[in-house]
Amino acid sequence: MTDRHPQRTTVAVPGGDLAVLRWPADDPAAPTVLALHGITANGLAWGEVAEQLAGRVALVAPDLRGRAGSRAVAGPYGLARHADDAAAVLDHLGLDDAVVAGHSMGAWVAALTAVRHPGRVRRAVLVDGAVSFPLPDGVTEDDALAAVLGPALARLGQAFPSRDAYRDFWREHPAFGDDLWTARLDAHLLYDLVGDEPELRSSCVAEAVHTDGSQVLLDPEAAEAIRKLPCPATLLWAERGLLDQPQGMYDADRLTAAALDPVTVTTVAAPGTNHYTVLLGERGARAVADLILAEPRAEGRP
Repeated sequence: MTDRHPQRTTVAVPGGDLAVLRWPADDPAAPTVLALHGITANGLAWGEVAEQLAGRVALVAPDLRGRAGSRAVAGPYGLARHADDAAAVLDHLGLDDAVVAGHSMGAWVAALTAVRHPGRVRRAVLVDGAVSFPLPDGVTEDDALAAVLGPALARLGQAFPSRDAYRDFWREHPAFGDDLWTARLDAHLLYDLVGDEPELRSSCVAEAVHTDGSQVLLDPEAAEAIRKLPCPATLLWAERGLLDQPQGMYDADRLTAAALDPVTVTTVAAPGTNHYTVLLGERGARAVADLILAEPRAEGRP
């Protein structure tokens, strides 16, 4: 398989220029898919999926505002703002509609894009996200964010003396392992860094992460988006959690209890993956790519 590298461009949005990565298709006439990353990630998180797609479609992945190449794009932040930015990327590409994929927070953004911009999302691929649950009694928003994101959130306040130190930080994350480490993963993680040694820091703007995280947990518009989808969607859920714990964000019982419309939303398990490897690992990325390429059922339903 040929190692693929993205092209880089910018898209004007309110508050600045959004950095956008594009892995071109082998056939210029092939469709374009818009891909939206998670809360502390960046567009290069989709590198392994691009590899698995093997040029069969063009894959376009913006750095959402407040992250990586879009760090300087001003607020306000929030999931609705990201959804409107996603529509602006489609406008820039000259696309009336597209398949839109999203991982983790990006899944909520993908669903919101479909709801806020009817007709622009032909089909949604939601990767371990977009279904909200109420916070347990007595659990605060900050506690929930810290518990769910763990080291990914804690790193925002840390300085790293070298790129190798940053690699070591992620190697110690329970959801990562040496078998996951590829040049594509390495590029994705290092793309997050800003500054110079020995004061390297995550590019993620803390206000953006906290605003977006709060809305993932509590915003009613975001929570209802998957129930108001005007297009078919598939939710691919990871077997294990953000810290590789046996209980993932979702399971069959939780999704049954969520009472999603089975006509609109199809749910599919991704065995042997956790919340990160479902996108960053070869096995998970292949499952995501297969769903991106899948033809919808008759009459446009999933």
